[in-house]
Amino acid sequence: MNRQLLLLTICQGLFFTNNVTFVAVNGLVGLAIAPYGWMATLPLTAYVAGAALASQLVARHQRAYGRKRCFINGLLVAIVSAGICAFAAMTRNFWLLLAGTMVAGYYSANASLYRFAAIELVDGAHKEKAISWVLAGGILGGVIGPNLASATRNVLPVAFAGAYVALMVVALLSLLLMLRITFPPLVDAAQAGVPGRSVRELLRQPAFIVAIAAAALGYGVMNLLMAASPIAMQQCAHPFSAVAL
Repeated sequence: MNRQLLLLTICQGLFFTNNVTFVAVNGLVGLAIAPYGWMATLPLTAYVAGAALASQLVARHQRAYGRKRCFINGLLVAIVSAGICAFAAMTRNFWLLLAGTMVAGYYSANASLYRFAAIELVDGAHKEKAISWVLAGGILGGVIGPNLASATRNVLPVAFAGAYVALMVVALLSLLLMLRITFPPLVDAAQAGVPGRSVRELLRQPAFIVAIAAAALGYGVMNLLMAASPIAMQQCAHPFSAVAL
């Protein structure tokens, strides 16, 4: 693995640290400050919805500004959004928490492209391995995320506010690593002789419909389990260390 690919792999791990920590604490913070109990998981919904809404914007920004600048912008948004969430938790402002998590979706949509940018850092013979390495970096987040959430839960007077502050540090660390990665310029599809396809054309392809349905089902089940589990475990009096894990 070359040095730049290693740095991008670590950035992927830090991105998943953000995701895992969000999953561990957002529902519980929502439960504590939401006007009604059924609204507890809305902060998690806002994060997923924010990523979906930002995907087209990120695609345009990638074409306009290039990989590195767009990834850096995403990490700056991550720092700001985590700060908003920390302030929302400390002031018990549920709607500000929703705004912060939705804004964080821009970072999520950006970081979801790390795996594809990986192939631009290696020669053609190692593209598949590059994607695999970056995806494997997510394991780092699966290990760090729960422990970070547990360790920072009571660092500040308001429960979980410290976890959001810790995510600001995580994003800052990822930003410092991203500054050391050099991506080649993006090749315009027209210049490469690859014709683009409209959304209408894509929707006419059965394989595209199946892919969307499978992704929607998979993410739906995952979000259902991951959003509800921390709240259910806390209601059953499990310790937060077990909830986070």
